[in-house]
Amino acid sequence: MIDNMSLKDMQAYHGRHEVPGDFDDFWQSELDKVSELPQYKLTEQSFNLPFAKCYELWFDGTNNGKVFAKCIFPKTDDKVPVLFYFHGYQGQSPDWTESLKFVAAGYGVVYLDVRGQAGRSIDHGQFDGMTVKGQVIRGALEGPHKLFYKDVYLDVYQLINIIAAQDFVDESNLVSYGASQGGALALVAAALNPKITKTASIYPFLSDFKRILELGDNSEPYNELFRYFKFSDPFHETEADFLSNLSYIDIKNLAHRITCPVAFVVGLEDEICPPSTQFAIYNRLTCEKEMKILPEYGHDAMHVKVNDYIYDFIFGSSIVRK
Repeated sequence: MIDNMSLKDMQAYHGRHEVPGDFDDFWQSELDKVSELPQYKLTEQSFNLPFAKCYELWFDGTNNGKVFAKCIFPKTDDKVPVLFYFHGYQGQSPDWTESLKFVAAGYGVVYLDVRGQAGRSIDHGQFDGMTVKGQVIRGALEGPHKLFYKDVYLDVYQLINIIAAQDFVDESNLVSYGASQGGALALVAAALNPKITKTASIYPFLSDFKRILELGDNSEPYNELFRYFKFSDPFHETEADFLSNLSYIDIKNLAHRITCPVAFVVGLEDEICPPSTQFAIYNRLTCEKEMKILPEYGHDAMHVKVNDYIYDFIFGSSIVRK
């Protein structure tokens, strides 16, 4: 176990740095710059499913990005609630068929491909500094307006607006969900777009960067922080500015903006996203919230009861046996 903090201390831990004084002003200015509804194209696919309609969505993201999402909606005359699902770092959206358990519950599902990762979304951004690795640190010395994840967070915001604007969507029931990077983006969705009404986050990434450095977390994907200092700044002369800029995409700093109910799952043996960094988010949430702690789990696939717990939380079912 990489994390050396006790569970008792984690339960009171709020992270190494406070929220920047202009944090909310920064994000409001970024939201004000983007169109409520960007240029988009929603194209129906012919998959011969008798119970669902499937669409490919493309829209214009910030910084010349081209953003792709898979969208699956149950065939019904009623307005459809929607689940926004976000994938892990360096990955892509799941196969279309992975959505069917959600469609069976009467929900539409929207799978975003994060720009520049393994899916179809395209990153056209230009950045100074090393690019051999590292979307987390990209733009970290140029200022918060240049951060790669700033654009990803705005993609999430605009995606929700596009889907909510469809006349067959129930705008009063929009849920965000994911694990790791996906768990972070699920929280971003709720923090930046008040249309989200419920969030489920499993071992979220992108939190408490100073703590990551302290712990010496060299695992993928946080090793890009260490590569930067080892090969570009071994004396850490830029550390203060580096971490100050990253604080604008630090998920724990967005926690105060979330008002919807949140379900949170953390594994105490997580060596990818150390549990203390996850507690730093959870402890800052002031909304209705619940955390499930898995003492024997790391950053691995969830097995017995966890997926059913999330399903129950999202859809109001009662599958999990007490």
